[in-house]
Formats: sequence, structure tokens, C-alpha cells
Amino acid sequence: MDLDLVLVRAFVATAEELHFGRAAQRLTTSQQVLSKRVARLESLLGVRLFEREGGTRLTEAGERFAPAAREALAAGERAVAAALGTGQVVRIDVWGHLYAPMRTVAQAVAALGPVRLEPGPARDWPSVAEMLLRGDTDLGFGRVHPLGGGRDAGLAQRLVRLEPVDAVVSTSHALAGAAELRPADLRDSTLWCPAELTRLDFLRRFADEFGITRRQDGPNLGLDHLVEHIRGDAACFTLFPTDAPLPDYAGLRSIPLTAPTPLYAWSLAWRETRRHPLLDVLLRGFADVGRARRWLEYAPERDWLPDTDHAKLAGV
Repeated sequence: MDLDLVLVRAFVATAEELHFGRAAQRLTTSQQVLSKRVARLESLLGVRLFEREGGTRLTEAGERFAPAAREALAAGERAVAAALGTGQVVRIDVWGHLYAPMRTVAQAVAALGPVRLEPGPARDWPSVAEMLLRGDTDLGFGRVHPLGGGRDAGLAQRLVRLEPVDAVVSTSHALAGAAELRPADLRDSTLWCPAELTRLDFLRRFADEFGITRRQDGPNLGLDHLVEHIRGDAACFTLFPTDAPLPDYAGLRSIPLTAPTPLYAWSLAWRETRRHPLLDVLLRGFADVGRARRWLEYAPERDWLPDTDHAKLAGV
């Protein structure tokens, strides 16, 4: 049989919402029309895709059909985009802006062809989690960490890059002449945090792990402000991803950290029940570029990850 993508789209929306009314609203149609489309698809396939009594849920056949149905939709949309010379829009919100998250996203997406990203500047991971759950964005990209109160329930994530971080100090810092440093060498220095420390999960866990008791935080006023603060205080340091661009200022040194090397975990996040049709394509793109550029190398005897990041390694 030939699949009608209109029917498949009705199934996918209902499978993700598990509610015929919400699925119909999402597709800007009536619930009656949507129900007829799903019933027509079930009739053509000769199987029930949903149980409707006591709430909407997928049958075993529906569970088996769902991944392939999403792939069919994605393939159809790629075919249309290729014919028209356009690309499907994927809304992606990023956070951790001082660390330039879009440089990683851009490298992965460049190899995918007609995929257009619509970036959105989010405040932090909690705000992106809320947007994903509301359906206000398709993907999130940044460092994902556990949120209290079940605020991340219903969200999925995939680790796509582990990036080493350096210590950034002024040239007048007591350790500025070192070729490399251990994290423990920084215990007599002050960690400068470019936002409230309660919002900076990675820096807080780093400081706790390596005994950095002197900590200062302040407003995030951009990269230039961060650099000027480090240059002007010989007692301060901050952490910065090795490959991220720093302003070319005199009076500043970026020193590799070793024994162990801290790694910053970049992840994609999405709502489990509302997967964008191009999600699997994007995940493959990140995986391919990650293998080529060795983005996911991790050696426990050499590197350090916060405990909450270890579980992410199982999915790569």
C-alpha cells in the first residue's frame, strides 16, 4: 500500500500528544477530521494504532509504527525542501552564551544540507526546559543538568560534545607563567562566575570538587565585561572552553588544565512526546561530526566530569 502522509501526520501528532483534541489543535484542524484520518490509516493498515478507552495510548502496533512514521514524514519534508531548494525550519534555543554554543551547532548542521535553524537566545536551561514542554521551541542546546521538582520530566537529551576547559587569568596572576595547571593549583585563587553561582551548575560543581572556596559572582554583561574583570583582578580566574573564541586582549592568559582535565558537556534536549521530524537527522549529523572531530573522547583516569554528567555517556 502507498502511505498517505496526511494520515501519517495525523497519527504522529496524536501519538505525541496522546490526546485527539490537542493533536487536532496542533494541526489546525477539527477533532472529527483528525479522528477520521487516524481511523482511515488504521483501516488501511489493518491494525489498531491507539487504545481509546480510559485515555488515549498507543497499542503495540502503534509503538512499532511510530518511529518509522516519523521517518516517513521527515523524508517527505526533505523531498519537498530539496525540490524547492529550501530547508525545513527547526527552532533551537541555546544557553551558556559566553561559551558560544552556536559554534558547535553550526559545525554539525553544515553537513546536513537543507536544514534551516531558527536560533533563539534563552536565559538558561530551566527556561529552555519550560519552553520545550510548552511546545514553544523544538530543541535546546547547552549543558543539561538535573532540575528539581520534576521540572525536566518528559524531556530527553543526547550528549553530543565533551569540551575541555582552560583556566583564564590575567598576566599579573601568580600562576600566569605556568604552561599548564592542575585544578587543585587554583585553590588560592578566586573563581569569578559571570552570573549568579546558583545558575552556573558546572562552575559550582567544579569549585566544590577541587576545593575552590573563594568565589565571586556578578551579572552576565557579556564576554568583554568578563575579560575586563579577569584582567583587572590578579587574584581571579575563570573557566572557558578550549575552542571557544576569547577576545584578543593583551594582559590575558588561557592555560590548559590537566590531571584531571575538566570537560564541559554539551547536549541536545527535546520533548519526548513531541519529536521534530528532523530530530533523528540532526542527531545523526551531530554523531557523524562528533566522531570525525573526536568530540566524545573521555578517559576517567585523565578527565573530570561532574557526577551528574556520567549517565549521559551511556547514550553515546
